[in-house]
Amino acid sequence: MSKNAPLATWPWENLGVFKYMLLGPMVGKVVHSWFYGYDDLASNLCCHVLVISLFRFHLYQWYTNACNMLFLTRNRRILQKSVDFEQIDKEYDWDNFVILQALIASLAIYLFPHEFANLPVWKSKGIVAIVLVHVLISEPLYYWVHRSLHGNYLFTPYHSFHHSSSVPQPVTAGSTSFLEDLLVAVVIGLPILGCCLSGYGSKTIIYGYIYVFDFLRCLGHSNVEIIPHWIFDSFPFFRYIIYTPTYYSLHHTEMKNNYCLFMPLYDALWNTLNTQSWDLHKKISTEADIGKSAKVPDFVFLAHVVDILSALHVPFVFRTFASKPYSAKLFLLPYWPFTVVVMLIMWARAKTFLVSFYNLRGRLHQTWAVPRFGFQYFLPFASNGINNHIEEAILRADKLGVKVISLAALNKNEALNGGGTLFVKKHPNLKVRVVHGNTLTAAVILNEIHEDVKEVFLTGATSKLGRAIALYLCRRGVRVLMLTPSHERFQNIQKEAPADCQKNLIQVSKYQAAKNCKTWVVGKWITPGQQRWAPSGTHFHQFVVPPILAFRRDCTYGDLAAMKLPDDVEGLGSCEYTMGRGIVHACHAGGVVHSLEGWTHHEVGALDVDRIDIVWKAAMKHGLQSVSSLPK
Repeated sequence: MSKNAPLATWPWENLGVFKYMLLGPMVGKVVHSWFYGYDDLASNLCCHVLVISLFRFHLYQWYTNACNMLFLTRNRRILQKSVDFEQIDKEYDWDNFVILQALIASLAIYLFPHEFANLPVWKSKGIVAIVLVHVLISEPLYYWVHRSLHGNYLFTPYHSFHHSSSVPQPVTAGSTSFLEDLLVAVVIGLPILGCCLSGYGSKTIIYGYIYVFDFLRCLGHSNVEIIPHWIFDSFPFFRYIIYTPTYYSLHHTEMKNNYCLFMPLYDALWNTLNTQSWDLHKKISTEADIGKSAKVPDFVFLAHVVDILSALHVPFVFRTFASKPYSAKLFLLPYWPFTVVVMLIMWARAKTFLVSFYNLRGRLHQTWAVPRFGFQYFLPFASNGINNHIEEAILRADKLGVKVISLAALNKNEALNGGGTLFVKKHPNLKVRVVHGNTLTAAVILNEIHEDVKEVFLTGATSKLGRAIALYLCRRGVRVLMLTPSHERFQNIQKEAPADCQKNLIQVSKYQAAKNCKTWVVGKWITPGQQRWAPSGTHFHQFVVPPILAFRRDCTYGDLAAMKLPDDVEGLGSCEYTMGRGIVHACHAGGVVHSLEGWTHHEVGALDVDRIDIVWKAAMKHGLQSVSSLPK
């Protein structure tokens, strides 16, 4: 879209969120009329415009959300691509057209006060009138306008921006230039204006026409085929009356045909109908009806929900919100009760579901989620149910032909299933490789510790990660102060170290022991009071979830162990919890490396210290980067 072309850019594009203030005069008029009793809200036309605009916004928003419910739509997707960050950012202001058409509607009310002032609730003849005007005027008008926008002169400055979205979604319909939406406003406005000027207009007709118009636009841009092909087999003429998502998708990708608004009849009349439209529609619709699955992923990351509000940080709830690192926002609070209800339903009935996917070097990577929240993992009576969900996901992945499944955070909890050991022992013939990814997590933390460090204070010292970090560092000649009350567990780890390195492992039972140590590796949550024992200038490395509070201003705090995916990743459009774009937890990255390397062993249970450097070098070879090495 050219910035220099007239009417290409939106007049209010520099206003940001303040663009909604353009509707302020209408809101003021409604409030003023209601407060002083000039008229009731039902007869206030500005009130109707605002209500229609609000419902239109939610229709596009929630239709888009439904399309991103991959656990429902994965077999009906037309383009097997994922919406990436670039497209989400491009479509951020998709709702500009709602504001524009609301302003035009208020102008029409001002210019034709008598025609709109006394609209009845219902007039049956209005249906005939508005359908005729739409079919005979709006449809052919849109066809020729749309076809003209694909001409050599108009396409680049006005229409190329719309087609730059690689995967059509309902909100893509609003990702257009200012001129385009002015023309669309004419197309949608003519039937309404014509119906009202002819005396057949009514409030129900206007509401109904706008919502049907918007629903059909959402349908066409959805990239999800929901119209069954048997309708066209039984009633062949219907294929010229109503388009399908497949029909529009062909236009969006090929751009040389299928220009119609909703009725392929006009493409047929003017010889621009793509002859593959119905064959492709039949193929997609038939395969979806028989349950034929989409492409099998090579790698699956099995995640879980952290807490109730972070459950909303998924592409099928708020796409734009999910495309940024998670943080608690005030606008989430009204959704809290609804999310609690959903949580209870999921607890009782839900199964593991598909959340998102991306492609890396021709391999499909998916994220599945166990329908459990973080606090549920600490309920003793819930452990069997959680393990059943994880086991079910592993067996499903094995049946599908997935090569690697990686367990996230609490899904590999030692107390829950021994870091995945439970499933490997129970199903010794698994073809899918089960990976906890902690080897790369340990590698990330260890590579953050400078080689000149001679002493480290380690909490969570007898955990899987703590044990591996302690053994690795002691081999490197680093003195490791291991905070643990259990002398037996300490001795077991100490015995694993080479004889000449065992003296480097020292058991401590109090935080005071680290008052002179400036390198802390935190594997167990510590309070601000416990942090006070660290000397000024201490750096806190950490592998604890949630991260510790950055309480000390005279100290520095490292990020959770995480890695940036290679630059050639495609289709990534959501952030992993609090991580930045393209950044995943190290355990997730560990599964990615396992998949890319084609390793055939399970990575479960205790960490193999000898493999830490091997995994790290493999990660570097494939272009992954530690977060600590990225420019700040």
